[in-house]
Amino acid sequence: MTRPKIFVTRRIAESALEKIAAETDMELWPEDLPPAYDRIAEKAARADGLLTLLTDRIDAALMDGAPGLKVVSNLAVGYDNIDVPAATARGIVVGNTPGVLTETTADMAFALLMAAARRVVEGQAYTLQGRWKTWGPMVLLGQDIHGATLGIIGLGRIGAEMARRARGFGMRVLYHGPRRKSEALEKELGAAYVPELKDLLAASDFVSVHVPLTPATERLMGRAEFACMKKTAVFVNTARGGIVDQQALYEALRSGQIFAAGLDVTVIEPIPADDPLLTLDNAIVTPHIGSASFKTREKMALMAADNLLAGLRGDPPPHCVNPEALTRRRG
Repeated sequence: MTRPKIFVTRRIAESALEKIAAETDMELWPEDLPPAYDRIAEKAARADGLLTLLTDRIDAALMDGAPGLKVVSNLAVGYDNIDVPAATARGIVVGNTPGVLTETTADMAFALLMAAARRVVEGQAYTLQGRWKTWGPMVLLGQDIHGATLGIIGLGRIGAEMARRARGFGMRVLYHGPRRKSEALEKELGAAYVPELKDLLAASDFVSVHVPLTPATERLMGRAEFACMKKTAVFVNTARGGIVDQQALYEALRSGQIFAAGLDVTVIEPIPADDPLLTLDNAIVTPHIGSASFKTREKMALMAADNLLAGLRGDPPPHCVNPEALTRRRG
């Protein structure tokens, strides 16, 4: 019996690769940098399944050139790199990896919040540059976290975990989203709903973004929104770079409109070395490592492997974005 052909676009946890290789004819992209779009298309043309990362664009044209493709398993919670409607129309199921990285990503968001507020990265540079001559009462003053107000944009899984961490610091928690959450969840998290985004921004000492990138959220944070924030405020984004107008953020940081920012995502990834954000002392930019713990990345990889193998069998992946695709599967 012919084993299904699989292309994995980057090296992932060995336990997941072994699981896939045991049931398929697997090809693994060997390089650290992702394959180019044309290379993925070339591999997909002969593949039954793809295991992809958020760096890999999987669009309608690629799918049209891959008549045998049955499943695309994305090793990420988000899947904006995949044209899901096009996949559904062609009977290609799409899997993702939700839930497993929730707490790890919230840890990272809170780490950025703390580092930006207390100028940790600036302090490290200050020490390494030999500028630390003595204890100084006015050196590298930052913002208090305990007792401050945290505004959360998007109280989903990660946003809720962010609220739980904030409570440990005695913070007041506000949240904004398209709809109010249940009274029970609000009570559990100690969170209050703010219907208008501008009101949440004006009231918050810290603002953390936890919404997916959609047409409705693209550039949700722009000049007008940053202008609503306190001059002492810290902005954190671990969701998607496109949610923020990056030029507007740069201007707000440079001018002192807001105090600092901690970003794990940018509009272009990797961020260009000459991006003006990287010239600012009050901007921390990390390379999209929100879920980057040993345990979490292995769990994500195993989940992606399970999604892939289920889709190849014709079963709904355990975590399926478009289960309706199974009813439209191509002959």
